[in-house]
Amino acid sequence: MQNIVDKSIKGIMILAGLVPAMSYAANTDEILFHNEQNDTVAINRLLSDGLEAVGNKPGNAKVLYFSEKFLNSPYVSGTLENESETLTVNIDEFDCTTLVENALAFAYTLGEGRTSWRDFVFNLQRLRYRGGEINGFSSRLHYISDFIIDNSYRGNIKDITSQLTGSDYTVKTIDYMTRHKDVYPALADSAQYTHMRKIESGYRSHRFPFIKSSKTGLRNLWQELQDGDVICITSKIPGLDVQHLGIVKKINGVPHLLHASSTAKKVIIDQTPLHEYLRKNRNASGIRVIRISN
Repeated sequence: MQNIVDKSIKGIMILAGLVPAMSYAANTDEILFHNEQNDTVAINRLLSDGLEAVGNKPGNAKVLYFSEKFLNSPYVSGTLENESETLTVNIDEFDCTTLVENALAFAYTLGEGRTSWRDFVFNLQRLRYRGGEINGFSSRLHYISDFIIDNSYRGNIKDITSQLTGSDYTVKTIDYMTRHKDVYPALADSAQYTHMRKIESGYRSHRFPFIKSSKTGLRNLWQELQDGDVICITSKIPGLDVQHLGIVKKINGVPHLLHASSTAKKVIIDQTPLHEYLRKNRNASGIRVIRISN
């Protein structure tokens, strides 16, 4: 998902039960594809190939499988920002959020035993929007804390951070977007701004689990993390809960980050181990870890 981009701080990004089948499934006019004909065929092919390759494997294996399909795809920010809030499907270009959203949506669809692009876009919307429903800019789950709570409640993901070695809790007020509303053109609309303020009010002094950067080098933690876990890098920046997302890929038992890198300008498996990557990132305070449910 690109959910939040601070244009004044390069590379800082954040982001969040079943619902009835959505009416748009039969109407591609309600979906903004990057390239409709190519995308629908490619999605069907990815799901069909995935069914044969990892159809019987756990959800995390599916997440990693699809993530690796996007390696070397270009890093592009702002692909979700349009004049009106529309379900955007782009499997050609990614930022850190849209890479994770797409990998989860593909994995979830395959976990349901489905191989149609229509089922994929259904799940992509279900993950990206509050309650799975699109109702303007503020209905998108911009903050990762919001994404986690909403999707955990609906059974799509699990926040496993508190179960892991080195876990702790922190308290933070999350209001970055309305503090910097000039960065987000959609918040010029008074109704969307008011709604976003209301959402943020639920995250005043928000308490959530995390693992400090200094503890991510613990060997027990490395063993507990699984390939395909989603890593949410928590931020020291005021008002911001999470600044970057990626997916665990272990190399010789050591967790690395598969992510859409604004530095490399493409999707990569970072050659720097996760704990070293965090040590070098002065704005990072630690990590949260989420795991797909199916």
